[in-house]
Amino acid sequence: MGSNRLGILALIIFLGQGCAQIPDPIKLQVDGDFAGKIAPTEPQEPVSPSLLPHHRSNPKDCLVAVIDVDGLLLDADSTGLGSLGENSVSLFRERLDAIESNPRVRAVVLRIHSPGGSVTATDIMWHDLQNFRRRTQVPVVACLMDLATGGAYYLATGSDLILAQPTGVTGAIGCILNVYNLQDLMAQFNIAGIPVKAGKNIDLGTPIKALDPEGRKLLQAMADEFHHRFRAVVVRSRPRVDSHLETTFDGRVFTALQARDLGLIDEIGYLDDAVARARSMAGISSSAEIVFYRRQGDPALSPYSVSPNIPLQDKLLPVNVPGLNRSRLPSFLYLWEMDPTVEAITGK
Repeated sequence: MGSNRLGILALIIFLGQGCAQIPDPIKLQVDGDFAGKIAPTEPQEPVSPSLLPHHRSNPKDCLVAVIDVDGLLLDADSTGLGSLGENSVSLFRERLDAIESNPRVRAVVLRIHSPGGSVTATDIMWHDLQNFRRRTQVPVVACLMDLATGGAYYLATGSDLILAQPTGVTGAIGCILNVYNLQDLMAQFNIAGIPVKAGKNIDLGTPIKALDPEGRKLLQAMADEFHHRFRAVVVRSRPRVDSHLETTFDGRVFTALQARDLGLIDEIGYLDDAVARARSMAGISSSAEIVFYRRQGDPALSPYSVSPNIPLQDKLLPVNVPGLNRSRLPSFLYLWEMDPTVEAITGK
């Protein structure tokens, strides 16, 4: 019992130092000396339309829906202590479905601030957006904020028009898979991997040994295939892009001005400009109000309001060593990733 009390006391001290706000309730299961288990994010109410305050709206007026796309885009729930995030893919689809059921919404603005995400997650979101546009004929304007790279830009290509903030960063048309070799590190602690396997390449990319040339070739072929898909999507949706200019597709990022010159975006402007363009494309009044689709208790107080998508902490100890948590990482990524431990801030 004494060790249990000490463990709980240590947890309380750690939380008091590291977390500004703790959701209620926190569910811990104590077993033996001390073992903590954080309950997944509780199911929530469906998203519902929410108008901005300080604006008067006629119940019959047309609306422009703003969808915020933020954080690392993964087809997985963000769980953990203090988690505020949701499954990016699921939430995006839910919002599109809710907008489609509201005949007052005549235009959509995607407000994107994300470094990208997994190949599959961003491709699903792009596919859902394409189907939404085809079914509804509602114009969609992508507004790229501070950062809209990798899979976030992939998603933006599914819109009718792309507008970027003057100081925004976009591009990163490439694919990456994080593979680490921790063999020497493990040897320092007298740890040796002894896999029992059937199938030569079943552990391809494992961090417990170096990647041999044959294995690297196999993984490289997969990355090249996904990169080719990204490139084809850009060329097909952006007719001004020079498909033969290799520097556009080598994974580098661009300023808004550079991206416009390359044909990656259409215009440079601010969020208000994106909303105005959406109204114009839909042929509705320049005074048409903005509507958000949010959860209960998550009001939008301005056009820049964001639904949180970053957990406060996903583990009891804030320690992250690249490769040790490899099983928790996504697979191939459309992501501008300067720091391979970025998953630590997303609970993944």
